[in-house]
Amino acid sequence: MDFFEEHKKQIMLAITAILLVVILITYGKKTNATIIENALGFIITPVQELTTDVGNWFGSKIDWIRNRDNLATENKQLKEQIALLETENKRLRRYGTENQRLSELLKISQKYADYHTVGTKIIAKDPGNWYDIFLIDKGKQDKLEANMVLTSSNGLVGKIIETGANYSKAQSILDSRSSVPAMSLRTEDLGVVKGEYSLMNHGLCRMEYIDSEAEIIEGDEIVTSHLSDVYPSGITIGRVKEIKTEANGLTKYAIIEPYVDFKHLDTLLVIGETPETSEVPETPETEIETPAEAPEVEQ
Repeated sequence: MDFFEEHKKQIMLAITAILLVVILITYGKKTNATIIENALGFIITPVQELTTDVGNWFGSKIDWIRNRDNLATENKQLKEQIALLETENKRLRRYGTENQRLSELLKISQKYADYHTVGTKIIAKDPGNWYDIFLIDKGKQDKLEANMVLTSSNGLVGKIIETGANYSKAQSILDSRSSVPAMSLRTEDLGVVKGEYSLMNHGLCRMEYIDSEAEIIEGDEIVTSHLSDVYPSGITIGRVKEIKTEANGLTKYAIIEPYVDFKHLDTLLVIGETPETSEVPETPETEIETPAEAPEVEQ
């Protein structure tokens, strides 16, 4: 032991030199690992794999933390873009629906080319589910007057009962004060379509004063008759839902289901007077004769 301690440095240098010589001799020629290298490989390789996996995991977590704020910002921006697109889509659908309604009203107005017509929108209504009394956005400045008729693409809605400068109050055929001369399109049997409060809650109205011998039946289409001074004839009202005989046995009445959806009204067409009746006749000019000069009085 004393010899080793005394010559420790020399021995270590000799061993190192021998190893270097062995490495130089075997460099480029060795194709298989030695027993020592294999033993070290069994120990080192799993450790290296573990440290690599742990390093990758920590690296991914660090990247996620770094990108978290960016991802949150991008997510917020995407949500805002989606909200804007949904709003725009709703707006376009609304415009599409409105354009469709206006196109339908245009077709109706062509049927009444001899009348003064104008499109209008409902801006308010009485409380409740049904449109019985409501306001429209046209008035006197648009040449509207009381008793002008209101229609939708599906049929008769009612009439104007009061006008303001830029609005009008309207009454639908469901209102209990409404009364419309009507007839069966198939048989031409006459009657009067009236609103009734109990029926209005079901979106229905009543046709009264039908002759007991009238051939009107369920399913018949009811339109405005030629006996009205307010409503142009032939405007669709609805169909007969049920026929009943009055208690006196002399007349019948019918329950009418309007074609108009009185829960969802929006854009309407106003039908005014015909040009012939709306024109004010000109006052004929009166010729004023120049009085003759008074004859001179002889003195």
